[in-house]
Amino acid sequence: MAMTSSSQVARLLALVPYLQAHPDADLEQTAQVFHVPARQLVADLKVLWFCGLPGGMPGDLIEVDMDALAEGRIRLDNADFLSRPLRLSVEEAMSLIVALGAIQDMAGSDLAPAVSSARAKLEAVFGANHRIGVSLQAGEEAVRAALAGALGAGQTVRLTYHGASRGSTTHPVVEPASLATRDGYGYLTAWSRDRNDWRTYRLDRVSEVTLMSDPVGDHGEPPALGSGWLDDRPEAARVVVDVTPAGRWIVEYHPTVAVEERDDGITRVQLLVADPAWLRRLLLRLGPAVVRVDPPQAARSAIEAAREALDGQGRGGDVEDA
Repeated sequence: MAMTSSSQVARLLALVPYLQAHPDADLEQTAQVFHVPARQLVADLKVLWFCGLPGGMPGDLIEVDMDALAEGRIRLDNADFLSRPLRLSVEEAMSLIVALGAIQDMAGSDLAPAVSSARAKLEAVFGANHRIGVSLQAGEEAVRAALAGALGAGQTVRLTYHGASRGSTTHPVVEPASLATRDGYGYLTAWSRDRNDWRTYRLDRVSEVTLMSDPVGDHGEPPALGSGWLDDRPEAARVVVDVTPAGRWIVEYHPTVAVEERDDGITRVQLLVADPAWLRRLLLRLGPAVVRVDPPQAARSAIEAAREALDGQGRGGDVEDA
């Protein structure tokens, strides 16, 4: 299994309390507990050596006995601060409340009560009950529970999936790898047996999950979903729009991938478009300020809508393809 920085961070967070509860732990046995080779655990401990409280002075950092480690024993010291009550600023607490709100909609039945309880306690302490709302399109609870169960059991599933780009319902057979949220939506990353490649599925477009009898295979590390809505999204297309100075306002009002100011006064704007209807409205609003759209088919519905509007006014034929 490939080692990633995110998996190492999660392992380190669990490793410290484990070692505090098991002083003078055996290296090989601890490696087995965390399902990693002993050499990886040694690498983790060398990272842990540079972790601790702000300041970075010797008394601030976690201490690992390297002499004992060379003999196959793990001895940890100066990590007692992790057991102290956590003190949060208002900003930190609000960030946690928002994050817990997003997790709550994605959590399975085994995790949801704990997440809900933690969020309620933070809201009660910081008085945020009526100030923060989190809206997440994470699909039906039964769908999330079925996918979480398949992930835990390593089972293949068949989805009933309603794709937005093609407007059709498909039934892909996939091997679930992870569930995640981004930009207010829940996603499943899975290996598609039909496409023989990694695919990402929006959970609010999955209406049914059927468990299959065969287990998942080893396809390596799944691709990262990304950290923001300006990253390449599974359903997004990159569209280039050339506009005159009258249309340059879109750079100030809409997130862009790239902006190029040309010598002829034209601004070339690259956008990520996940909703064709949004692009159609944008192009209609820009009107004659649009000089070119690439790919051309991205502007087709806007052109047709403009022609229909002009036909209704008896002015057909005034709209040219961009």
